Amino acid sequence: MIKKLMFGLTMVSACAIALADINVGVTLSATGPAASLGIPEKNTLALLPKVIAGQKINYIVLDDASDTTSAVKNSRKLISEDKVDVVLGSTTTPNSLAMIDVLAESETPMISMASSARIVEPMDAKRRWVFKNAQSDTHMATAIVEHMSNAGIKKIAFIGFNDAYGEGWWSEIGKLAEVRRIQVVANERFNRSDTSVTGQVLKIIVSKPDAVMIAGAGTPAALPQKTLREKGYKGPIYQTHGIANSDFLRIGGKDVEGTLLPAGPVLVAAQLPDSNPVKKVAVDYVTRYEVAYGKGSATTFGAHSWDAAILLEKAVPLALKIAKPGTKEFRSALRDALENTHDVIGAHGVYNMSAKDHVGLDQRSRVMVTIEGGGWKLVR
Repeated sequence: MIKKLMFGLTMVSACAIALADINVGVTLSATGPAASLGIPEKNTLALLPKVIAGQKINYIVLDDASDTTSAVKNSRKLISEDKVDVVLGSTTTPNSLAMIDVLAESETPMISMASSARIVEPMDAKRRWVFKNAQSDTHMATAIVEHMSNAGIKKIAFIGFNDAYGEGWWSEIGKLAEVRRIQVVANERFNRSDTSVTGQVLKIIVSKPDAVMIAGAGTPAALPQKTLREKGYKGPIYQTHGIANSDFLRIGGKDVEGTLLPAGPVLVAAQLPDSNPVKKVAVDYVTRYEVAYGKGSATTFGAHSWDAAILLEKAVPLALKIAKPGTKEFRSALRDALENTHDVIGAHGVYNMSAKDHVGLDQRSRVMVTIEGGGWKLVR
């Protein structure tokens, strides 16, 4: 059953929406295994602008419960019933991939908050309607393998989600490890809802890796790491940027100390050098979020919602010059404006999109981070 979430935003219904309003549909994983990612994305929506270029913005928000079927249903509802001009979401890679056909069929632009490069690559007639503002696994995997190589690591074990997220990461890590002459001695999978990974972890330990790479996201990614430590593994552990939230720290506790991961610079905003072009926007987001939700509550995932709004603030005025909201022409103009985003600074990086690149982030969108003393520390 599809359930609307009330976030203190403007309440709207299909019959009450004025033609001049811009309707932004949102489907997020506010419940289910990916809730630790979706909740800060949801919370950030309350901080977003209610007016852009003089036009009222209606945020119509649904929970997909971390489920692909619900994400597709939500997308269809937002398009057919709520007549949205753009869709934000979903939180996870499987959900975002499942939504592509619906968005392309209706010619509605979508800004995904998930990481897999497969969401926007290879570019084709369907993906031309899809954008995303989360750093791609391709982009972040390069930073991880480079760090491994510089640390003298020769053998690694891999364990990842048994879904598109895990497979995407395996594809990237496997290729890069081969280039860097790093041997993969174990390759295991687990489900987001699993309560035990003892079998997989024992196989990893027997393979005697120099380091372990865990390709998971949110709190479920803590399970393999906790099990590794409980079974006596003492080597370095790498994770993806999918763990960059306080719930992971809380669940992982002492077992996640020393974890290495690439992350969006917003995670360590205050630690960035003043010369970093992202610092001002990132610190502004963190400050606003923590005023609303408490010190230490900001995460990289909420910043995806923040950056989506920044992208829309740049694209909407251009689209309004072409057509009125609520029309096919406006949706098309909005898509074109997003595709031509140049030098837009967000909390995660500087966006420069093109017809071939619907992410548009470069090296300025990532830093290496470690967990130290129960918090995030920039690796300099």
